[in-house]
Amino acid sequence: MSFLHRLLHAGVILVALVAASVASFAQSADEAFKRFAAGTYSDTARAVELLVASANPRAALVVEALNDGRLLAGAGGVVVKTPEGGFVDAATGAALAALPAEVKPVRLNNAVRRAVQAALGGLGLLDPDPERRLAAAEAVFKSRDAGLLPIVESAIAKETDARARAALRQAQAAILIARPDVQPLDRLAAIEVLRDRGDQDALATLRALPPDAPPALREAQAKAIAGIEGRLKLWAVAQNLWYGLSLGSVLLLAAIGLAITFGVMGVINMAHGEMVMLGAYTTFVVQELIRAHAPWLFDWSLAIALPAAFIVAGAVGIAIERGVIRFLYGRPLETLLATWGISLILQQAVRTAFGPTNREVGAPSFMSGAFELGGLAITYNRLWIIVFAALVFAALLAILKLTPMGLQMRAVTQNRRMASAMGIRTGRIDALTFGLGSGVAGLAGVALSQIDNVSPNLGQSYIIDSFMVVVFGGVGNLWGTLVGAMTLGVANKLLEPYAGAVLGKIALLVCIILFIQKRPRGLFALKGRAVEA
Repeated sequence: MSFLHRLLHAGVILVALVAASVASFAQSADEAFKRFAAGTYSDTARAVELLVASANPRAALVVEALNDGRLLAGAGGVVVKTPEGGFVDAATGAALAALPAEVKPVRLNNAVRRAVQAALGGLGLLDPDPERRLAAAEAVFKSRDAGLLPIVESAIAKETDARARAALRQAQAAILIARPDVQPLDRLAAIEVLRDRGDQDALATLRALPPDAPPALREAQAKAIAGIEGRLKLWAVAQNLWYGLSLGSVLLLAAIGLAITFGVMGVINMAHGEMVMLGAYTTFVVQELIRAHAPWLFDWSLAIALPAAFIVAGAVGIAIERGVIRFLYGRPLETLLATWGISLILQQAVRTAFGPTNREVGAPSFMSGAFELGGLAITYNRLWIIVFAALVFAALLAILKLTPMGLQMRAVTQNRRMASAMGIRTGRIDALTFGLGSGVAGLAGVALSQIDNVSPNLGQSYIIDSFMVVVFGGVGNLWGTLVGAMTLGVANKLLEPYAGAVLGKIALLVCIILFIQKRPRGLFALKGRAVEA
């Protein structure tokens, strides 16, 4: 009987302990909800900690609502606003018919945000979704909350996904490196893990090593920091090269039409930038019509805007050539002044029609966002512009090399009198060339509307750079325009970190002036029997 008595006694104690534990957890959750209602930042941060410690099944929902700005608290209780716009009681999950009168949004400061991020990390480490576990591990890494170390170590033992396990080990290393009670070998292992991660966050975490750490740890820290800094410098150069290619593609789009016009006709068209601007405003008009009448077509808005912009800008270009420029051939100063006046007229016309303020041009879903490639941050809109610039370049090459119009344009470029004697209508070629160059500028406007402000002054930002690209690459040579655009784009971005944006442009301009003194016809000069002014 004594054995049965002892067994019964142990069972009673166990039940009591479980009940006490449950009661403790319940009290912890109740205390958390009371602190939410208190309304101070310190109470909110403590409430988050208590709620996570309580193991309440609604803890994740409440913390996520707080992070998203959907948690309300006050004398009327603690309420979660659902993404659909309804309201539920945070403690019970019961739906509410209306929002209680005495509640207001729970405010956050930096300390509360850190507590929220740490809590989300701890709550998400055991989520069934590997992507959520990965995000949770990143949150723990950034918070470096020592209280989450047991959860992290338990999650590492159970983790089956390679990426999530690596992120968990990095989170573990971030916690261990700042704790004074950790064995030196464990800290060395943590330093190695952070060195392998190799980003800015790892660098900041490594610098959290206490100053009184043993010399061996300080030496390992210094080597890891030096290795990461060297790697980051290389990635910074690669990032600037990417920015340079992106800028070069923009310059190529803006200059390629001018290369055709200037090369074939020898006309300095100061209104070329306004053709770019007309293309951007055509995109705006197309999107406004789609928003009003066919919103489901919005992702196709740029595809619809491309031919429209080409037609609008090309038609305006032909009208300018037929109405003004054809009377001024052989008179470069008068042509320059006339096209400059036309550019002012077009700017004022757009201001009158659309107003002087910037207009919003939305981005389709496939051009939104970014992704990381190693240490590079690549935005989809820039990537698509590079692809688009390459397609436009290939299409123009095909037109010039494979079509009768291209053959006639090249003939006029090399020797206008001989082309005329062979029966080519040089005036018609001039009009079509001007229209083609202006239409391509309109296409550039569609692309630039995704990365720049759409305003009446849009074209003025690119006209000088376009002339620099054309003159540097070689007048009338598309390959020269491509090389010139990419060279100037990359050189500009590589100079910016050292000289600044303004001084970098000035230095680049001086270099181009000196280069033109040596090679007046640019990198790739056209060859022919005659060179005409």
